[in-house]
Amino acid sequence: MALGSTIYVFKVNLSDVDRGVYEELEIRAACHPSEALEFLMTRVLAYCLEYREGIAFAKGGVSDRDEPTLYARDLSGVLTLWVELGIPTAERLHQASKACPEVVVYCHKEARLLAGLREANIHRATEIDVVLVERSLLQGLLRHLDRRMQFDLTVSGRHLYCSVAGEDFDCALNRAPLQGV
Repeated sequence: MALGSTIYVFKVNLSDVDRGVYEELEIRAACHPSEALEFLMTRVLAYCLEYREGIAFAKGGVSDRDEPTLYARDLSGVLTLWVELGIPTAERLHQASKACPEVVVYCHKEARLLAGLREANIHRATEIDVVLVERSLLQGLLRHLDRRMQFDLTVSGRHLYCSVAGEDFDCALNRAPLQGV
């Protein structure tokens, strides 16, 4: 018998001063047994940092290769945001940039692993942004990971501040075009 996903509920006070987004979010994220917790936490951070009307996780979960890991649609159903995590393939990014005007990669692994994508033939590669998620931030959040977790997340001046269970973390929010990573 296959193991089922574990549901995590994150309550996040989001203050993204850079984008003018101030929200109290309740994020329900299913974690498949094969999904690394670093990947789960990166998905949640990406959701917060890209938050906008119509944002959602892929319906088929992390194993659905026909949908982005995270996406947003406008009120008419048009895809406006495509988010990939980790080290996506060049083919995947090519498909994404042809299907959607805004493509972002959240990389929780070493940035040098993205080097092979720089030379690949990817549609609008110069318009694809990469956000490098600091390992120290992920490790700090994972120390407090629970099925129900609450934290504050503030972005100001391209710097991220996080407070969870009385512990504070901060790091630069490094966002650069794919060609510059």
